[in-house]
Amino acid sequence: MVLTSCLGYGSQAVANRAKVTAEGPKLSADAVRVGYFANLTHGTALVGDHEGFFQKELRGTELRTATFNAGPSAIEALNAGSVDIAFLGPSPAVNGYARSGGKNLRIIGGAASGGVRLVVNPDKVKSVADLKGKRIATPQLGNTQDVAFLHWIAERGWKVDAESGKGDVSVLRVDNKIVPDAYRSGSVDGAWVPEPTASKLIAEGAKVLLDEASLWPDGKFAITGIVASQSFLERHPDVVEAVLRGAQRTNAWINAHPREAKAAANAQLEAVSGKPLPAEVIDSAWPTLRFLDDPLAGTLREQAGHAVATGLLEEPDLAGIYDLRPLNKILAAEGRPQVSDAGLGVR
Repeated sequence: MVLTSCLGYGSQAVANRAKVTAEGPKLSADAVRVGYFANLTHGTALVGDHEGFFQKELRGTELRTATFNAGPSAIEALNAGSVDIAFLGPSPAVNGYARSGGKNLRIIGGAASGGVRLVVNPDKVKSVADLKGKRIATPQLGNTQDVAFLHWIAERGWKVDAESGKGDVSVLRVDNKIVPDAYRSGSVDGAWVPEPTASKLIAEGAKVLLDEASLWPDGKFAITGIVASQSFLERHPDVVEAVLRGAQRTNAWINAHPREAKAAANAQLEAVSGKPLPAEVIDSAWPTLRFLDDPLAGTLREQAGHAVATGLLEEPDLAGIYDLRPLNKILAAEGRPQVSDAGLGVR
């Protein structure tokens, strides 16, 4: 079995209207099609789209964006050629690469770290020990958060059947959209979920038991990266570099202007989904995310290893999943340190 999507939101994609007009000479393509999720962990894409950072770097090449609800649909679009570049979590990237025999995509850059928390009903769970016998939701069988929680459970010495979720802790796979309803009704006692779902539960009275960032060196782990179809990367390297520069400019702006960036992300969420997040939700969620250019390749290798250990992933051959040459070219031109592919890059 290979990993499923990063987030279990369904499979529909929504085309977004361009808000920034392409100006100047075209690059090697008339347009580039970029996909992302309407999710705070995809804040680089939300803010970069809303504020025009991508289009500025693309000049006369038009940016066309589409919003996806789940990793599998984004991978399908990438494979079908209807999307050229996508923002994805580690699980769908690994899944897509493994399923294609390493022939469909490359991870070309980073976007975000963090934004995942274990939140619980404080009336039922007051400490880690209290989790035993409780019902905890994850977004989807084999997804990034599901694997992380199963691995964490195993480290506690508790036994859970990965496929069924039955064991010392009951792991329930619940669509992020309905986790708040499940929590409100008492169907689950907590959840290991990404933002903004964790903060939506906090708004319902849940408390944070664990921030996943605390489990990783320097608090950093891959949650969202940038991938490109291999064919598009080969045919239009200048366009790929422009998108990467746009992402880099966006991350720098987010980190320099956190309040404005939070507002821009929420405004774009409203534009693509029809509804902004309540202030108490985005105010809780936004500080848990770190926006960065480094794809944190070493943590993806470790995340894949966790999935193998749980039995949800056959040992994948990830050699060549990264092509960080365009990103490192950009970083070198600015005198910034190179980022590592952890030995998983093209040679």
